[in-house]
Amino acid sequence: MLLSLHVFLLMLYFRLGFTSLPLVINTWPFKSATAAAWHALQSGGSVLDAVEEGCTRCEVDQCDGTVGFGGSPDETGETTLDAMIMNGNSMEVGAVANLRRIKNAIGVARAVMERTEHTMLVGESASVFAENMGFVAEDLTTNESLNVFSQWLKGNCQPNYRKNVSPDPSASCGPYGPKAAQTQCNGERQVNIHSHDTIGRCCYCVLCCSRVGDSPIIGAGAYADSSAGAAAATGDGDIMMRFLPSYLAVELMRNGADPSAACKSAISRIKRHYSDFFGAIICANTTGHYGAACNRVPSLTEFHYMVADSESDTAVLKSVPCF
Repeated sequence: MLLSLHVFLLMLYFRLGFTSLPLVINTWPFKSATAAAWHALQSGGSVLDAVEEGCTRCEVDQCDGTVGFGGSPDETGETTLDAMIMNGNSMEVGAVANLRRIKNAIGVARAVMERTEHTMLVGESASVFAENMGFVAEDLTTNESLNVFSQWLKGNCQPNYRKNVSPDPSASCGPYGPKAAQTQCNGERQVNIHSHDTIGRCCYCVLCCSRVGDSPIIGAGAYADSSAGAAAATGDGDIMMRFLPSYLAVELMRNGADPSAACKSAISRIKRHYSDFFGAIICANTTGHYGAACNRVPSLTEFHYMVADSESDTAVLKSVPCF
């Protein structure tokens, strides 16, 4: 299938005693999304409203060309969306995966949280639920996504994530069938600087993610607990979801680790098994401190993210060297 892209956005909003401590962080330099969430908070909107507004902005703007409608199509040429929102006070979660025909994925995820007893809805069931809730069904395909799909087909469907199938997935398109068991060779995994496309945002420790792969998986794409902190990961979700890096980072902060150390430990856990994986994570604790970490590969030597808080009152670009 086509390479899944991830763009995570994290937003935090903690209330300490009788004072509020707003903090907005997002992976990658998507200033419009950060600014939209910050403006919603400063305008008196609820925390969930701010979270949804920030994520929706990136979906509408198609941040990096990988978030929202017109994003990376699947191997049939269709764009589908994933999203997740989590309330770190109540630990309520709403998520959708493989959502078809609906542009506002984060809005549907919030509806799952607020209007059902479910945690996640998937595929056509998620789309039907969204339409029943009043979300408009429309085509998520764009000329750009059609071109991406066409070029992928012309390039013998490269890259894709198939293995141990016939015909050879590294040289041709499918349909594929199972291949006889053989000794597995650990070949190099293709790394792409655009291998990211979700939006993870936490507010009041509420968080949300939007788009593909690990993003709707609690603890993988993002995790929030108002008593400890929140984190969101971005990168090769198929690898990263195996380690629940966001959950691990939050638990490390709960046990006293500062956000930068927690982020680095979560990345190190994955590096021990996949030294060349493409990925990064952002973390923030309940005192308003934040940090980030990333795995150093040729296409990612420094990781950029955005921060907005009461001191800056605007979105500020930050960076951290990868290790």
